Formats: sequence, structure tokens, C-alpha cells
Amino acid sequence: MQLVSTEFFIFLPIVVVINFIIPRKFKYIWLLITSLFFYASIDVKSAAVLIVSIALSYGFGLWIEKSKQKNAAGKASVKVLAFAIAVHIAVLIACKYLNFIEKTFLSLSGRLEDAVNLNLIATLGISFYMLKIIGYLIDVYRGDLIAEKNPLKFGLYVSFFPQITQGPIERAKNMLPQFNFPLTVDYDMLRDGLLEVIWGYFLKLVVADRLAIFVNNVYMYPDEAVGFTTLVATLFYTFEIYTDFAGYSHIAIGISRILGIEVMDNFNCPYLASSIAGFWRRWHISLSTWLRDYLYIPLGGNRKGTARKYLNIMIVFAVSGLWHGANWTFVAWGLLHGLFQVTGYVLKPVRDFCVNVFKVERHAFSHRALKIMVTFLLVNFAWVFFRATSISQALLIIKNSFVFTPWMLADGSLFKHGLDNADFFVAIVGLIIVIVTDIVSYNGFVIRERILKQGIWIRYVIGIAAIVAILIFGIWGPGYDSAAFIYQQF
Repeated sequence: MQLVSTEFFIFLPIVVVINFIIPRKFKYIWLLITSLFFYASIDVKSAAVLIVSIALSYGFGLWIEKSKQKNAAGKASVKVLAFAIAVHIAVLIACKYLNFIEKTFLSLSGRLEDAVNLNLIATLGISFYMLKIIGYLIDVYRGDLIAEKNPLKFGLYVSFFPQITQGPIERAKNMLPQFNFPLTVDYDMLRDGLLEVIWGYFLKLVVADRLAIFVNNVYMYPDEAVGFTTLVATLFYTFEIYTDFAGYSHIAIGISRILGIEVMDNFNCPYLASSIAGFWRRWHISLSTWLRDYLYIPLGGNRKGTARKYLNIMIVFAVSGLWHGANWTFVAWGLLHGLFQVTGYVLKPVRDFCVNVFKVERHAFSHRALKIMVTFLLVNFAWVFFRATSISQALLIIKNSFVFTPWMLADGSLFKHGLDNADFFVAIVGLIIVIVTDIVSYNGFVIRERILKQGIWIRYVIGIAAIVAILIFGIWGPGYDSAAFIYQQF
């Protein structure tokens, strides 16, 4: 069962209705049962790994708490924490990275043909819930959180079904108190959550999955697409991954709200950022803040000199890349973002000098627009490595993008890669809606909130029209896997 499936559209109303009826003190039990059922319906073997991970981390949390009580200074043993983290990283490596490690060593020795499948289980969403677990253990060690004594509530924190496969990577100190005192879902929360879910499905089914058809066609045969076609495919992927992942996040946040649980926002108009650092404050916020709090700051952050700060940035982004996938293309993507940030810091005095010499008004629209455009192009460039299956394919895509073929706009070449004229038009209209929505949101105009302030008939007309648009323009049909969210593989 996936978030885009007939089974899920039957499953969700049942969960919501029973959750509304059941007494507050028992809601967490019901949500745990439904979360484990949802995850097991996708893959039973993955569910077994999840349950083992929950049991281990629950025990380690109590062990860390107990070590604090035994210590006269009230400090937990760092050895216990290190051992707990090492165990969970070992599980992650066994399920996701053994093949990558094996192929890397064999390729260095020239024996890549000897590679075999070493990964124990391809566990769905393990990268996401392992970060939740590790963050929880560190919070207990730091004393920011008391270890959860109730195994069922802790299990729900790790497995909460709207978040289990793609996040957001929520913190235990935000989630666990909500399981103790769940909100009573009222009409306002219900309609707000439903609008969030509808917007998420629009982003996924109408925009992302339509763009994916064109992108997959071009990236599958990079030798056959050059010039403007390749450039369009790269631009399309930049928006495909955004609308796909943001779409899932909106669905997860909306469903959580309908169930009485508030989850953090994961995106905030990232392509309107005016710097790479700003981009990461707006993109996958739950991951970027996790890396900041549990990796960058413990490494020393910017407290140990400029050189160490730059090294820490590169380490964080290399880890971020490897976290996304067991392939050197992801590492290259992460290192590029780290390099962009370091370069930005190094060139800051030069930029400041130019601004002073040429009397540039930093808050002028033209200056901000230029910075946004440069940031977007850098992000777009890095996404090529994220999407490509190999470094060599990424370089080929980049090379082909620079071939000057403007006539492709008029000769129909763009319509030979999976999208005909009508579908291409719908894709462009969808992108315009997304861009306009982000621009108005960036300026403080939240469309969902404005809709909720309208009269009941206007709200119902807008909601019904949105659902009809998704049903009509969404990508459906035999042979199409509408459930394949991009980030689900991580």
C-alpha cells in the first residue's frame, strides 16, 4: 500500500474516523497499529527491520538514561551513546551500503565483474527513521529529553505512518509530547489538513509525475537528446524533484494534522533563495536542521577557525550526499553544494567590495533577482549529478545541454520524449501555478489560509475543482507506478 493507491484511499478514512472516536489516552495505540500495518503492507521484511530498530533504540535510550543516573555528575556515558549509534549505523550499512562499498573496492582493483549482491534487505525509508532514532539518542544523552519509558509511544514516534518513508524527520521532543496529549481534531484542523493533502497530491500527480515522463525519457537515452531538449529535461527535473518531495511532505503534514499531530514544515519556497546557504534553510528543512544540530555543530561548526569551518561544511554535505543514496553521483552532488557554500564565503569580501565600488543597492529588486537566478542555476547544475546514474552520464548531460539548438522550440522535437503537445502544455501550466504559489507565499500571502477565510460555498467549489483537476490531469493508467515518490528510495 502506497500513499497514491486505491488501498490507501480506503485505509486513510478508516484510520481518521476511528482515531476521532477513540478516547484520547488510547489514540497512540491505534496510530501505532495502523503505522505498523501501513509499513508492513509495503514490505514485511522491511517491517521486521523497523521493529528490531525500534526495540534496539528503545533499550539504548533507557541505557543512556540509566548511565546518567549512575554518574555522580549526572552525565551519560559517551561510550554507551557511541555504541548505540554504531549499532544503528551498522544496521543502515548492512541494509543499504554494502553493495556500494563492495563495488567501490572492486572497481579500484579492476574486478568489478566479481560483484555480488551483499545488501541484506532493501529497507524502505531506513535513512529517514535512522536519523530520527539517532537524534533521539543524542537528545537523551544531552539531557534535552528524558528517555521514553512507554515502548508503544516510542515505537509510534519512529514508525508514524505519514512520515515513515520520506519524513519530515521530526524530533522526538516535538512528537512524543503530542502522543501523550494529542490534540482534539476540530473542523478547522480537518479542513486545513485536507487542503494541505489536496495540494500535495496536485504537486505529485499533476506536476511531478508529468515532468518525470519527459525527464526519464531523456536521461534514459542521453546520447539521443542534445541541446535545448537536454536543457529542458534538466530544468524539468529541478522542478520534478521539488514538486515530488514537497508534494509528499504536504500530504504527510496534512494527514498528520487530520490525526491531531502537528509536524514541522519541510519546504519554504527553496528556489527563491538568494544563496546556497539560504537554499538549504528552505529545502528539506528537517534534514538540513538535523545535520546542523547533530553533525555540523558537534564537529565544531564555525567555532574553531575559518579553515575548520569550511572543512566541516564539506564533511556535512558529503554525508548528506551519501545519506541520499549509495552512489558516487550523490556524493558529488553533496560535495558540489558544499563547494558552492565555501566559495560563497571565500568570495564574500570580493562581493562586498564590488557592491561598495559600484554603489549597488543590496535590497533592490534587480540585485535580489540576480542572486536568486545565480543560486537557481547552481542548484540546477548540481541536480544533474543527483539524477544521473553515473558521473560520466552526468558529464554527458551537462555537455549536451550546452549545444545551441534554439530551433527545437518550434520544430516539435520537444514532443518526441513522452509528452505530446497537450501534456507539455499541462506541465507548463502546472509549473506556472507552482511558481506563482511560491512567489506569493514568499511574500507572506498563504493561499491555503486565504481559502479557509472564504465563505463555505467558495471553499467547497475550490476544493471540488482541485480534486477534479487532479483526477483529470493527474498521471494515471496501467503500467504507471504513481506511488514511486523519488525520495522513497532513500
